[in-house]
Amino acid sequence: MDEKMERGILELIAWDRIDIPISSLSGKLKRGKPKLGKALGLENGEYNGERVYARVETKNEQKARGMAEGIEKFCENYPTEGKILSGYIAEQRKVSETHLYFGMNEGKRLTEDDYSMVLKSMGYSEGMAKNMYPVLIEASRKLSKARDEERSVMIGINTFR
Repeated sequence: MDEKMERGILELIAWDRIDIPISSLSGKLKRGKPKLGKALGLENGEYNGERVYARVETKNEQKARGMAEGIEKFCENYPTEGKILSGYIAEQRKVSETHLYFGMNEGKRLTEDDYSMVLKSMGYSEGMAKNMYPVLIEASRKLSKARDEERSVMIGINTFR
């Protein structure tokens, strides 16, 4: 029993220690994608290159930004004020999101240099980037299906009044 407990706690510590650098890398990558997307300067255009494509789309959407049940109860108890509040909330929900859609052209792939460039821009040396590439690409292949799906990143948000 003691040995099983010890083994379980050691495993938990290892999971946690692996989580820290992977979460850090993930955070850097998630924060970097919108910045890179905006920096492309496509605004409402599109790009079709030899290996890749990208296009920008803006969609108007209703976004929930409140606590619906509490507001509903308020409106029941205070109908006049509730109508005013509901109007204010409706104004705030109107947003327009701009997304950059991107992907690889059929039959094209990213190279080791493409991946290494990203790792180097994150602060890793060339040697470290080259060493990390095989491990990351193998993990990526095991975790995901074929990479022929289109991806997107939000590069802007506008609120309409």
